Amino acid sequence: MARTALSDDQLREALATLPRWRGDGRAITRELRFATYEAGVAFAMQVALVAQRMDHHPDLTIGWQRVAVTYTTHDAGGVTARDVEAARAVDAFAPDA
Repeated sequence: MARTALSDDQLREALATLPRWRGDGRAITRELRFATYEAGVAFAMQVALVAQRMDHHPDLTIGWQRVAVTYTTHDAGGVTARDVEAARAVDAFAPDA
C-alpha cells in the first residue's frame, strides 16, 4: 500500500514537534550517544521491538557509544506520517541526551 510523502511544510511542522530529529524530504534521523557500547545495543533492541509492533522498521546504525535511527517510507519516496509516528514512539523511551 503506497503512502503519501509529507510536503516540505508538513515535514517542517512535524520536525518542530520532534526537536531531537533532523531530516530532509527523504528521511528523518536521530543520533543518540550512550555511556557504553552495550547500552547503545540495548537501546537498538528496544527500537527493534517497537518496530516489530508497528510493522515499520527504521535503519539502525550502531557504532561505538552511539546509535542512529533513520525512518523513511520507501514506497512513498520520502517521509510520511507513519515515520513521524514511529519517531515519537522512539522518543517515548529514548534517553534525553
